[in-house]
Amino acid sequence: MSRRALLIVNAKSRSGAAQVQAAKDALISHGIEPVHVECGRREDLSPLIVKHRDGVDCAVVGGGDGTLNAAALGVIEAGLPLGILPLGTANDLARTLDIPFDLDGAAQVIADGHTRKIDLGLVNGQPFFNVASLGLSAELAQKLTRNIKRRFGRLGYALVAMNVLAHAKPFRATIESEEGTVRVRTLQIAVGNGRFYGGGNAVEKDAAIDDQHLDLYSLEFERAWKLALMARSFRYGEHGAWSEVRAIRAKEFDIRTRRPRSINADGEIVTHTPAHFSIRPCAVTVFAP
Repeated sequence: MSRRALLIVNAKSRSGAAQVQAAKDALISHGIEPVHVECGRREDLSPLIVKHRDGVDCAVVGGGDGTLNAAALGVIEAGLPLGILPLGTANDLARTLDIPFDLDGAAQVIADGHTRKIDLGLVNGQPFFNVASLGLSAELAQKLTRNIKRRFGRLGYALVAMNVLAHAKPFRATIESEEGTVRVRTLQIAVGNGRFYGGGNAVEKDAAIDDQHLDLYSLEFERAWKLALMARSFRYGEHGAWSEVRAIRAKEFDIRTRRPRSINADGEIVTHTPAHFSIRPCAVTVFAP
């Protein structure tokens, strides 16, 4: 076989061991030898990549956006290109990179060997590929337990989201960037690095994961039900045209709140405010069409 790939799959997903075997078979069928390593906790994923970097040509990660997030710093330190097998619920990084959602198509992308350098967002030193946010989405991430994901899949997102929206209340925050300082009353502040988040919503209509900028939006209205009116705008990244949505593009942001608020990065709670957002341009090499 021409190449060896360190393979780590999120074994805690709904399909578990079956996905591990399917991932192995997909790589083998495309002439790639998988070196499978078990990983029980997401915080162990990057250290495992660094530990096993010798003797492999790339790291292939099977899972959702949270699993790929956990691999980011590891592939940078190991100096390995990242192969993506989209086995999660939303798969927004794969969507951003035009990687097929089926295992055979994703393995073909890795076998073809075309690579692309992409930016990595950081919030308080924690990585994010897609988006990091506080407010509604952080509350959603806290309530969307692993058990709900395993049991309901994408339907689980909708069920929990309805509950979060029903109890949503605005909070006050201060946003600092190269454009200046603003004080806002908001339901959510999101900072995007990639193009897609939340199962296919666009961060901003012109956003790209290699544009060396971050795109922030702040939802500054009192009632969460207005999100329903804006659904199409969020889908295509045109929400900045609404007067109640503040949109800022910058390389760095600082966000402060009256009390610490949790921050969700690619579906995982990783830190809290006060928060510093920055970008590492061209930090990660990925296989992409």
